[in-house]
Amino acid sequence: MAYDKYSGVYSLILTPFNEDRSINYKTYEEYVSWQAAFKPQHLFAVCGSSEMTELTKEERIKCAGLAVKNSAGVPVFVTANLENNFNDQIEEMKALEQQGVNGLVFVSKGMCDRPDEQFEYLSELASYTELPIILYEFPGMRPHLMNAEVYGKLVKTGKFKGIKDTTSTLDKIKEKIDVQGDSSVLQANIPYLFDAYEAGARGVVATPTTCGADLFVKMWDEWIKGDKTAAKQTYYQIINLDNAIDSGFNASAKYLCRLRGINMNWYTRGNHELSPARKKSLESFYDWAKYEGIF
Repeated sequence: MAYDKYSGVYSLILTPFNEDRSINYKTYEEYVSWQAAFKPQHLFAVCGSSEMTELTKEERIKCAGLAVKNSAGVPVFVTANLENNFNDQIEEMKALEQQGVNGLVFVSKGMCDRPDEQFEYLSELASYTELPIILYEFPGMRPHLMNAEVYGKLVKTGKFKGIKDTTSTLDKIKEKIDVQGDSSVLQANIPYLFDAYEAGARGVVATPTTCGADLFVKMWDEWIKGDKTAAKQTYYQIINLDNAIDSGFNASAKYLCRLRGINMNWYTRGNHELSPARKKSLESFYDWAKYEGIF
């Protein structure tokens, strides 16, 4: 199987907030450095797990720059087309390029019921940058699941290097793998992660990487070395991590990061609330993972 510089683990970056929900940039920098220390193939800042739609354009650009500054050389990708106006999207792309990011992410923009229009839109937007682009089926803008035919056509332009697939069905994942060519279909669904690798997926971009990137890097290393038995065992650990943080994400992931030594509160800009019982559950999972040598 062919792996290139756009394959592998994309570790998602959370946005830590103060109690007043302003961004805690000091903790953000420490957290990015912590994520980079696990040596994933990429960092994905300004993503869904970053609460990107709750950030202002200025906050997104600043977070992108700080991610690059603290990435220790790990390539940084950031979402670039959240603004409604096309010209505003181009302006933000240029600002992100000036921050030194290594690649851009385009969300499917709720246009997946209009495949021809979507292809033209994404192709035109891509013409304004020389950076590599990863596509993202962002559930916050529906309909978000891209037709495999459209993906295949975009790959053939040479501008699009991969896609974060969020279909959560193996059949749909395989449809994109069939047309991925030299690009990388990147899996977001944890239950199908191992199966997707076996089917030909070339990496992972998933919510538990926010607080357990080391497990994903371990599994990826085992996979590319051909040690499927070890990779399967690490996959089982990842499943447990995914189940542990599933309720109340991403507040749950922030709390687990805190347990792992990052001075991060669980605060989000959403309607999350971590009850004492939910915190106890996460603490118990963390204690178990420490005892078993997983963390």
